[in-house]
Amino acid sequence: MFEKHRVFETQIAGRKLEVQTGKLSQLANGSCLVKYGDTVVHVAVTASKTPREGIDFFPLSVDFEERLYSVGKIPGSFSKREGKPSEKAILASRVIDRPIRPLFPKDLKNDVSVSCTVMSVDNNCSPEITAMIGTSVALSISDIPWNGPISGCQIGMINNKFIVNPSFEELQKSDLCLTVASTGDLVSMIEAGANQVPDNIMYDAIVLAHEENKKVINFIENIKLEIGKDKFDYEKLEIPEELLNNIEEYIKSDLELGLYTPDKNTRDENINKIYEKAHAKFDEIYIDNPENIKIIDECVYKLQKKIVRNWLLKEQKRVDGRKLDEIRELHAEVDLLPRVHGSGLFTRGQTQVLTVLTLGPISDGQILDGIDPEESKRYMHHYNFPSYSVGETKPSRGPGRREIGHGALAERALVPVIPTEQEFPYSLRLVSEVLSSNGSTSQGSVCGSTLALMAGGVPIKAPVAGISCGLVFENKNNWITMVDIQGIEDFFGDMDFKVAGTHTGITAIQMDIKINGLTLEIIKEALEKTKVARINILNNVILKAIDRPRKNLSEYAPKVVSIKIPVDKIREVIGTGGKTVQKICTDFDVKVDIEESGDIYVLGVDISKCYQALDYIKDVITEPQVGQIYMGKVSRIMEFGAFIEFGAGKEGLCHISHVDHRRIGRISDVLEIGQPVKVRIIEIDPKGRINLSIKEA
Repeated sequence: MFEKHRVFETQIAGRKLEVQTGKLSQLANGSCLVKYGDTVVHVAVTASKTPREGIDFFPLSVDFEERLYSVGKIPGSFSKREGKPSEKAILASRVIDRPIRPLFPKDLKNDVSVSCTVMSVDNNCSPEITAMIGTSVALSISDIPWNGPISGCQIGMINNKFIVNPSFEELQKSDLCLTVASTGDLVSMIEAGANQVPDNIMYDAIVLAHEENKKVINFIENIKLEIGKDKFDYEKLEIPEELLNNIEEYIKSDLELGLYTPDKNTRDENINKIYEKAHAKFDEIYIDNPENIKIIDECVYKLQKKIVRNWLLKEQKRVDGRKLDEIRELHAEVDLLPRVHGSGLFTRGQTQVLTVLTLGPISDGQILDGIDPEESKRYMHHYNFPSYSVGETKPSRGPGRREIGHGALAERALVPVIPTEQEFPYSLRLVSEVLSSNGSTSQGSVCGSTLALMAGGVPIKAPVAGISCGLVFENKNNWITMVDIQGIEDFFGDMDFKVAGTHTGITAIQMDIKINGLTLEIIKEALEKTKVARINILNNVILKAIDRPRKNLSEYAPKVVSIKIPVDKIREVIGTGGKTVQKICTDFDVKVDIEESGDIYVLGVDISKCYQALDYIKDVITEPQVGQIYMGKVSRIMEFGAFIEFGAGKEGLCHISHVDHRRIGRISDVLEIGQPVKVRIIEIDPKGRINLSIKEA
């Protein structure tokens, strides 16, 4: 039944990698089942038979689909089935998308879909890496035009020693989480989070990952040679050379004048007029050939790209007149918003990001419902990119994959400097509002986040800044890099190499490219240039706006005091049905978080009430001792005495003979319910009943 079923095996980092083909999903253009350890991912790739009409982009979709059965969980939603992808699934999709996309033909307009379904998870073997390898196999053996294969691996670092494809437990202790994808001879994707790892150490880790990837690429090449299909033909976009030359002759000087300006709005207006001029001239000439009319826009685009790239490669000239290593004008300020817990505004040229800090109790952290063993996080970063930031008019539809990816990158950049829960017992949420976008808003978010955190009084370990490096690549002997790329350089260039870090080292990297890959020489230069640039931003901009975290939180931020109690006392603080803890929250206007470890955090805007609540908790867990004196109030009056409530929910009896030094006929003559009184414990009987005395107090 399964005549085409084949099994291929190799080893990665001492663990078996198995690829099965020809048994499952035989109607897809290409598919495979990949097992790495006990992690199992099914990958299927499909392509439409015909190109999509009227589009000017390649319609590729990559889905990393988490199945909770893979980790033995039933989904927590009402419907009890998986819903929209988690943020980690979206980030995994993006990590797979970035290295495979440049390897498709530039003019392919057929829809291509990659579906990676995680079916079993072994915490020693990353499902993301397994899915990336599976995607490479499925595309390589399919009939879809693709110039692969690629491979990917992770590098960790513990005690300054690199670990290839670390386990989840190892990553928890690692100072580095680096993911690198490669073709046979080039690096095609880098994604990293790091605990201030020096730039030269990061480079060494990238080199190691690239060498490991080469081994798997050879394995995939052999699979492709054995069972790979011939690639199908597709409709290629061919621009008549005569038309391109005619348009270039007519508008080249206008394009050169229109492109050379530091202002994006002015440049866009100039180019729009040139498009109109080109159509006014050539639409009539090609009225009998509608296909050529459609190609006019493509010609103008190609000529813009040619001019910008030639300026950079041949003249080292940028569209705004800057030098290759020159950063645009920078500005930073804090406290733009009066009542938030912290705010920072960062501007680089026409890129502007406002980041706002909100502090909350530990219980406000995010609960994660996915296949990852991590169940929650207390530091969150969200990124919003409204259409007005690029001068467009579109309704807001909530965060897309780009917004989620940029927010995660900025979050990753700041995680290494966020104080621990013990040092700073808060949940933290940062929101970056992109107010204007003309290049690398994600790194603007990193800088704005540092400003907001320090302005809010969060004791971060070090300030973090981020910057991007671009590339124009002709061949291995003719290329050039430039720092702080703006939108047009990103659009017409070949790389957006984003690096965030402190004075000490790197905290995050994300690399997007439009070519097959980068040489190690290019990567080394990009790391060197971004290091110089980020230290410049730290010293001359961020630290001049605010040189250290403020000692005090905003008056509007909640204040936290804490206490650690014996675990067996937690029940007493909570009380029957939560009665005691609810009373504390109501009486003192605070919020109380109780951890299973016995750590209790009390939050409130008024610090004095927080301490009063803490004293109350101490009273709850403190066993009464004979001789102790308390302030209490009368709760019940009987003929023989009065019951007095004291401490935190404790009650004792004050006999009528202990109310006053003089003889009392009726106790109601001297006491009434609710009356405050000072009492002393004079006896605790074997049953735990407490006898009190007012007169001895």
